[in-house]
Amino acid sequence: MDAASTAPAKRPRDERLDLFRGLTMLIIFVAHLPENSWNAWIPARFGFSSGAELFVFCSGIASALAFGSVFSRRGLWLGTARIAYRIWQVYWAQIGLVLALIALAAALDRLFGLAVLAQQFQPLLADPENALLGLATLSWQPDYLDILPMYLVILALVPVMMLARRLHAVLPFLIAGTLYAAVWASGLNLSGNPWTGAGWFLNPFAWQFIFFIGFFIAMKWLPVPALGDRRLMIGAALFLVLSVPLSFWGILEHWPLAQAARDLVIPASEKTDLHILRVLHFLALAYLALSLIEPWRDRLDRGAGHLLILIGRQSLACFLASVVLARLLGTIADMAGRGEVVVALLNLAGFALILATACVVGWFKSAPWAGGGRKPASAAQSAPPASAPLTTRVREAS
Repeated sequence: MDAASTAPAKRPRDERLDLFRGLTMLIIFVAHLPENSWNAWIPARFGFSSGAELFVFCSGIASALAFGSVFSRRGLWLGTARIAYRIWQVYWAQIGLVLALIALAAALDRLFGLAVLAQQFQPLLADPENALLGLATLSWQPDYLDILPMYLVILALVPVMMLARRLHAVLPFLIAGTLYAAVWASGLNLSGNPWTGAGWFLNPFAWQFIFFIGFFIAMKWLPVPALGDRRLMIGAALFLVLSVPLSFWGILEHWPLAQAARDLVIPASEKTDLHILRVLHFLALAYLALSLIEPWRDRLDRGAGHLLILIGRQSLACFLASVVLARLLGTIADMAGRGEVVVALLNLAGFALILATACVVGWFKSAPWAGGGRKPASAAQSAPPASAPLTTRVREAS
C-alpha cells in the first residue's frame, strides 16, 4: 500500500486544537500590545517556549487535518495545488495586514499629529522603492509581522514531505531534522532586511521542525505516548519547574547566577533558530497540559472554553485582527497613560474584539444567505421530517 494512503480520512476537528489556538490568539495579542504590563505574566515568562511554538505546532496539526486527506484522496498534484491555493490566501493576508497597519499609522498621524508611521515603518519613508519591493517579496519584514511569512515557507514544504513519504517512511523525518541541523550548523536562513542583511526573525527552516512534529502526529506517522502516564507527567513537570529559574524575569533580574547560567546555555538566536530547549519545553508542557485536561475533554466546549474554541476556529482572521488591535490600542495607551486600570481595560477590550471578530467571521463562513427560502405553510406542513444523519467535516485550517 502507498504510504501516503495512510493519511487520515476527514474526521471531526479535535476541540482541544481549537481551544489552544484560541488561547494562543489571546497570548499573541498580549505580547504584541506595546509596553503591556500583562506581557510579564504570559506563559513564555516561566519557561523556554512561548505562544509561538503553540501556534506553529497547532498549525501543523490543522494543516494535516485540512490538507492531508486531499493528498490521500486526490493525489500529489491536486494536494500540491490545494497547498498552493492556501499559500496564495495567506500571502495576500500578509500583504493586506501590512497595508492596514501602514494606513492605520498614517491615519493616527493625521488625526492626532503623532509620528507613528515614522516610528513603525521608517524604512518605507527613507527608501520607499526597496521597502515596497521588500514587502512584496517578503524580504523585508517589519517588527512583529514575521509569523505569516514563516508559515508560508513551511506550507511550501508540505508537498515535499508528502512526496518524501511516498519514497520512504523515514524520509520526511530526515528532511525535517536535516533542515533544523543546517540552521544551527551553517546559519541557513532567508534575508529579512535588505538594508542590514539580517535574516528572518522567525527562521522558517528552524520553525518547520515543530510544525512538522504536529503534522506528523496528526498524519499518524509519529506515535505519541498515552496521556496520563504518571512517570512521564512527573518527568515533564520536573523539566518545566527546572526551566523557571532560567526564564522568569523575577529571578533573572535578582539572581545574577541564574542569568549567567541562561547566557551560557541559551544563545542569543534561541528564538530565531528555535533552540532545542524550546522544543523540549513545549513538548513537555503540551504533554502535561493534555494529560491534565483529558478527564474533562468532553466538557471543554463550556463557559470560557467555548469562547476560546470560537476564536480558535477562526484563527487566521483573529490573528490579523489581534495585530491591528494591538497597534491601535497601544497608541490609545500612549495617549491615555499606562496606568494599570487603563492597561487592564485595553487588554480586556482587545479580547472582546477578537472574540467579536471570530463570531462575525464564523457567521459569514456559515453562508446564511445560501439556505433555502421559507417554504409555504402548506408545503412545510406536508414535508416529511428530515432523517438523514448530519455528517461532520474537518474545518478548513484558518
